[in-house]
Amino acid sequence: MGTATSSMAAKFAFFPPDPPSYNIIVDEASGKMKFSDVNYQRDNVDVLKLRTRRGNEIAAMYVKNPSASLTVLYSHGNAADIGQMYQTFFELSVHLNVNLLGYDYSGYGQSTGKPSEQDTYADIEAAYKCLEETYGVKQEDTILYGQSVGSGPTLELAIRLPHLRAVVLHSPILSGLRVMYPVKRTLWFDIYKNIDKISLVDCPVLVIHGTEDEVVNFSHGKRLWELCKEKYEPLWLKGGNHCNLELYPEYLRHLRKFISAIEKLQRPRNVSDLKPEDQSDQTLNNADQNKEKSRPSTDSKDKGRPSFGHREKSRLSTDSRDKARANIDKREKSRWSIDRHMKARNSTDHSEKARNSLDRLGDMVRSVGLCNVDCLKQTAAEV
Repeated sequence: MGTATSSMAAKFAFFPPDPPSYNIIVDEASGKMKFSDVNYQRDNVDVLKLRTRRGNEIAAMYVKNPSASLTVLYSHGNAADIGQMYQTFFELSVHLNVNLLGYDYSGYGQSTGKPSEQDTYADIEAAYKCLEETYGVKQEDTILYGQSVGSGPTLELAIRLPHLRAVVLHSPILSGLRVMYPVKRTLWFDIYKNIDKISLVDCPVLVIHGTEDEVVNFSHGKRLWELCKEKYEPLWLKGGNHCNLELYPEYLRHLRKFISAIEKLQRPRNVSDLKPEDQSDQTLNNADQNKEKSRPSTDSKDKGRPSFGHREKSRLSTDSRDKARANIDKREKSRWSIDRHMKARNSTDHSEKARNSLDRLGDMVRSVGLCNVDCLKQTAAEV
């Protein structure tokens, strides 16, 4: 049963466009690679082929913005490839004033191999290595952006980059199995166990989700935001579904505000220093947050616990400061454990009520295309 379910989860997780939306050719004049099937060729776009540690060759594109100080590594959703995302990537680079690297997973577009969970992890590693070695980008200046199924490789990489600048999760999933089943705990054969990884991310996290998402329930994004260690004001787009969030004016506006706040950070700082002045009641409410600067963790335990802006009084002796910190740790761990338990129970109960019939489950399985920007044009065909 476990093996069969695991195979089913893997089978329904990946839907590469067939045929691919683009081809890669070599320009005779410049000798550079370019896409042959995009409407507008851009001089500031590099087309790349990257070798992964699992032996596949993946296609990627890098959009250069000469005035940018930050770089976005974008992992797109299912049922799309970078040919379809070409214009979106270019516009995000312009409007957010960032460099942007987008890549195709193994088996997508002009990438070789077949898609799998482990291959997508190797794919994003190759993309990040390219940023470091080819473009000289540091992790302190990198923002990981994961859309839908792309939230899986995004969080896998995020937990291994201790100095990462920020993470954006766009219509993210709690796990592959949880898209189809209202499971209450993580099972060994599940894929993309984001629910278990999110609390290990040390940098600020922005979560974006539509409240009427018919593919990945809104509860997925909400729960991930609740489990974030460094929360940024989330964007819950009322009426938004899985494929149309880019069409909302608030989408680009909120992303710009987030990028602006991240740029002002003197890396690294506590998330409380980047809270917008008009933050919603969903964000942290401690009055002292904007005054406190993060302090470097002195041991591995400090990294693991949530940061809620507790201030220590200055000029305390070393002994009294250690005692105060120990008391705070004890209270935080207790409260965090209780809150996490209650929120997880409420979230799973809600999901169970929403998808409690076998017929509904069948509909969900058929709809797990986890579509991306291309379904803005063909929603009925993709879902």
